[in-house]
Amino acid sequence: MELRHLRYFVAVAEEENVTRAAARLHVSQPPLSRQIRDLEEELGVALFEHKAKAVRLTEAGRVFLNEARAVLNRAIEAVQVAKAVSDGQAGEIHVGYAPSLTVEILPQALRSFQESNPGVRVQLHDLSTQDMLRGLREGTLHVALMIQMSKSNPVRIRFEELGRYTVCLAMHPAHPLAQARSVTLKKIAHERLIAYTLADYPEYHRWLFEMFSSLEHAPVIAEEHDSSTSLMASVEAGRGVALVHQGFNCLAGPRLKIRPIRPSLPPLVVVAACNEKARLRAVESFIAGAKAARQR
Repeated sequence: MELRHLRYFVAVAEEENVTRAAARLHVSQPPLSRQIRDLEEELGVALFEHKAKAVRLTEAGRVFLNEARAVLNRAIEAVQVAKAVSDGQAGEIHVGYAPSLTVEILPQALRSFQESNPGVRVQLHDLSTQDMLRGLREGTLHVALMIQMSKSNPVRIRFEELGRYTVCLAMHPAHPLAQARSVTLKKIAHERLIAYTLADYPEYHRWLFEMFSSLEHAPVIAEEHDSSTSLMASVEAGRGVALVHQGFNCLAGPRLKIRPIRPSLPPLVVVAACNEKARLRAVESFIAGAKAARQR
């Protein structure tokens, strides 16, 4: 049974005449009659009583008419929903993000996106770098706001730069280095370093290794945390210092002191990542909003 069988059946039932139904459907009468017979044979019931110049629905036909109309209406709705999703007017997108990196970008990006795409719902997921990449590959995420990967970017993942952030040192306000206007890497190398977990943020550890590779003494990673919230709590408790970006100040406020590093280090690049195959208009609209948010 195909949708055309249902359309033909509904037309004949409403017209109560095969000739008029054929004219309405722009088909010839013999094929239409054959399609109705095929439908009845497939169902194993008679749908019509045939009179001299008209047809009448049987009891089974009247029940089937209601169901056929419901199926056709549902098919029309399905097409409309699919087109709306394709056009970015409806549906849902899943966005992964790292809170410490996107504290400035995400709120404005969401506001811009909802203004231009009011029918699309955004589901946010606070995830590690590895979880975001996995989500993009497996299709459970549409977009991820994350740190730019190093030289070997994952295949099939597209990156759009959103902004660059200065690398800084975060510490307790009572820490001796908090009194300085800036801090050198040599001084940081003698501190207890609070870092993100290696399993979830391997790029962060690679970045740390490269940063201190030119020094004779590398800092001891005293603790590892799987989120910026727990990392910030540890630094606030005075258990060590952490290398962060300048936007981290928005999260920490007066709880921590954020000091620049001199000489300046290469900035951290925050990007919007998506699967190269994901070309939904809603995804492109969200990335555009994120870019505009950073520019503002």
